[in-house]
Amino acid sequence: MENEKLHNIRHSLAHLLASAVLEKYPHAKLAIGPVIETGFYYDFDFSGGPTPNADDLKDLEKRIKHLVKQTLDFSGNEVSVSEAKEIFKEAPYKLELIEEFSGDGKKLTTYTVGKFLDLCRGGHVDNTKEINADAFKLDKLAGAYWRGDEKNKMLTRIYGLAFENKESLDAHLKQKEEAQKRDHRRLGKELDLFTFSELIGPGLPLFTPKGTAMRDAIIEKIQSIQKNFGYQKVTIPHITKKDLYEKSGHWTKFGEELFKVKGASNTEFVMKPMNCPHHTQIFASKQRSYKDLPIRYAETTMVYRDEQAGELLGLSRVRSISQDDGHVFCAVEQIEQEINNVVSVIEQFYTALCMFNEGDFWVRVSARDKKEKEKYLGKEENWNRAEDILEDIVKKKGLPYKKVDGEAAFYGPKLDFMFKDAIGREWQLATAQLDFVMPERFGLEFTNEKGEKEAPVMIHRAIAGSLERFLSVIIEHFGGAFPVWLSPVQVKVISIAEAHKEYAKDVFEKLRDIDIRVELDDSDESLGKKIRQGKLEKVPYMLVLGGEELEQKKVMVESRDEGKIGQKTLEEFIELIKSKN
Repeated sequence: MENEKLHNIRHSLAHLLASAVLEKYPHAKLAIGPVIETGFYYDFDFSGGPTPNADDLKDLEKRIKHLVKQTLDFSGNEVSVSEAKEIFKEAPYKLELIEEFSGDGKKLTTYTVGKFLDLCRGGHVDNTKEINADAFKLDKLAGAYWRGDEKNKMLTRIYGLAFENKESLDAHLKQKEEAQKRDHRRLGKELDLFTFSELIGPGLPLFTPKGTAMRDAIIEKIQSIQKNFGYQKVTIPHITKKDLYEKSGHWTKFGEELFKVKGASNTEFVMKPMNCPHHTQIFASKQRSYKDLPIRYAETTMVYRDEQAGELLGLSRVRSISQDDGHVFCAVEQIEQEINNVVSVIEQFYTALCMFNEGDFWVRVSARDKKEKEKYLGKEENWNRAEDILEDIVKKKGLPYKKVDGEAAFYGPKLDFMFKDAIGREWQLATAQLDFVMPERFGLEFTNEKGEKEAPVMIHRAIAGSLERFLSVIIEHFGGAFPVWLSPVQVKVISIAEAHKEYAKDVFEKLRDIDIRVELDDSDESLGKKIRQGKLEKVPYMLVLGGEELEQKKVMVESRDEGKIGQKTLEEFIELIKSKN
């Protein structure tokens, strides 16, 4: 949220939207209308009468602007539960909220603007004259289950955008237009990277050969960097007894998000939603000495979370999540070096993506919410120590950072790397988390130099995080025009005519044999069409082979980013493309 004033403007506009809707659709039942990151929305039940469509939004927007210009006051009033029930007796969704909010004899509040009254706890402008009528816009319609539960009724959600001034709104609309061009769902289909199947189910993506090539390139890049820091691969099963998560603390916090599995026995299993508890059991499988530490495990594996259907979105939010996961078990005095190692891997990986530049990222030191310490596991002194260690590390490394309360994991603080994409949106991608809690809960120990038993510290690290979400960000960041090392097809070999097909095939096979991701287009289409298709597919290099190339045993190199490079021997081209990897 940008500031309190903007929050109040957006909240007030949600009320004005509800007022405008009721004027035009008096049969509508009101649900909820909260503020969101770029504006607001309101959910309505239009059962028993007409439902607005996208064309109706302009009329509703016009009516809201009319209300804004009337300089209407927002006034609040405290009411008892019985009074609230009487006021909203014809509003079933409001009655449900009243029941929920009325525990312990709490008072409720209503707010009135013009002739419209709503159940609300406040946060509005004093008068509609504080709202810039040129700085908001009704954006779109969508379906939304009541309370986000797919077992409940589907409502109609109307979204609005709202900012403090027209310039900010216009900038957002321009960014949104660019984002639509880069939408990973559209590009994923156009570039043949992934698909979904109704027979398999929502939130369960299927990656094509090209999409899998990208996933493999990401994994291989991370592994090639982190192997220099002593990480070892491990492999764990996809199901576990629920006992593992009861002991780790995840069952209490995430129990409703887990997929349950029942076999022939009465033992209850779950599909793993995370990997860290499994990795603790590899550490615990034998006695450890201080001489063994640090121990570094890494694995890219799938986990599963039962996300609500209404929250699923392309690769951004899925039910099968491929985690680039790693865990370090170390002594307290080794923490700084190990966190520094993680930061080095992050730096090298995102430098390869040209994203680790000044101004393009910052680090969030994610700490506890000091006002709600009961939400977190572990000892007070360990939390304070862990937060101080992480902040000290980013200070020493000179990284741009900000400490933010309330963003820690329930078991420990973390460093979250926040990156800007090509159109200015911010994403949290890489993370390093410091955990004193889980080793203690699992009774992990090693023998220190004094011959005493000591609990190790656990560092959780992810470089790309969820590969699905990472790909959604990267597809949109690059607009499908990926760096050579990441491109699903790095080179397209194109023959000009029938006489050049054999040579084109020979070039194709030589590139394929040295693991360059290459495609051959020796179709009978025109050269212009072949080249246009290569450009649509955003292939980094095209090798055009005709009579002159055949005679001189060379290739004509055309670059997506640099234009026509000219003739080169195949060996020269191989050196060129290897330099880009």
